[in-house]
Amino acid sequence: MKTRIRDLREDHDLSQTSISKMLNISQVAYSYYELEKREIPLNLLCKLADFYNTSVDYLLYRTNNINPYKK
Repeated sequence: MKTRIRDLREDHDLSQTSISKMLNISQVAYSYYELEKREIPLNLLCKLADFYNTSVDYLLYRTNNINPYKK
């Protein structure tokens, strides 16, 4: 999962600090998620998917379709 969240962050020209502020966590905690030193809690995974307008399945490599599901 680290590759997808890191790549999405970099594709949007965002820093770890800006994403961590949006998630209301420390930059160090976020960096651990990118490095797979910690698992991302489901609530934060959902926030990231919403923020990047994609699906949790995409973030978890369950699909290669970046488009979100229709609601």
